[in-house]
Amino acid sequence: MTRLRRLVLDYRSGELVVRCLYRSEDGPNPGTKARTRVVAELVRTGLQDALEALEGRVDVVGVSGYEVREDILSLPRSYEVSEAEAAS
Repeated sequence: MTRLRRLVLDYRSGELVVRCLYRSEDGPNPGTKARTRVVAELVRTGLQDALEALEGRVDVVGVSGYEVREDILSLPRSYEVSEAEAAS
């Protein structure tokens, strides 16, 4: 079983770099086409989940800087959104 832990999106001078941290008990070896497909699917579903979460409650939990700014968003997990919707 493969589980997504974290996605980090980094925009570098017109280039998008996606770092995908995941945990896998077993799976294809590094550099194989199968592993590329597994990681691509993890990124795809992770981004879809993030977009869905942005439709709900979003909290700004950290800020920094004046000219160059970095804000950190806290998004509810998919099961937390479901629980919140169920309560309303």
